[in-house]
Amino acid sequence: MLHKLLVFAKPYCSVYSSIKFHKPLFALDVQQSNFFNSKYSSNTCIEMATKTALFIVAEGSEELELVAPVDILRRANVTVTIADLADSEYVKTKSNLLIKTDAKLSDVKNNKFDAVVIPGGPSYKVISSADVVGQILLEHEKSGKVIAAICAAPFVLFKHGIAKGKSLTSYPTVKSDIEGFYQYKEDSTVVDGNLVTSRGPATAVEFGLTLVEVLLGNEEKVKVAKGILYPL
Repeated sequence: MLHKLLVFAKPYCSVYSSIKFHKPLFALDVQQSNFFNSKYSSNTCIEMATKTALFIVAEGSEELELVAPVDILRRANVTVTIADLADSEYVKTKSNLLIKTDAKLSDVKNNKFDAVVIPGGPSYKVISSADVVGQILLEHEKSGKVIAAICAAPFVLFKHGIAKGKSLTSYPTVKSDIEGFYQYKEDSTVVDGNLVTSRGPATAVEFGLTLVEVLLGNEEKVKVAKGILYPL
């Protein structure tokens, strides 16, 4: 059975009482939403777009590793685009949730983003064999953009020849496949220059906050962490 979970959220703003909001955040609909793509003052909510991130997903993507970092990045005013490898309007996740995408991958494959992020889950196998993903990753690596992968998704980087020799981590099941080509670490999240990797669903929030730090700095990371009551 497929499920659509409609999640409603208040704006990331100190004036909740003065703002009425009726659009769901995700179906499980993690579409672009003004309140997470905006930065707010104490009195007014003003949209101030800054960094951009592309999340590449496919059927079987792990929903925690998608939704948590997307939410956190949008709280930090990062414009996030979720794009499905099959160009579908909805992607079916590992636990049979339907998450609404923001764009067709074929429509954004030539765009430049500040970060390209790949969630884990069984989808890593099909993503690792997709030429278009390799092209996107290579172009962004050449341009010095942030490349990020969580859980089994570092295997995708390995298959496409990304960041060889750098420090990274992954879900334990793909460790033996990739450790000979990288400086493998057992840390929950690893940053090596513009490469960010993390271990799995339990580290998804830390992964998202680390991406905020790499893209926008520690001050923004601390602000978002405090807002979600994440202990630092």
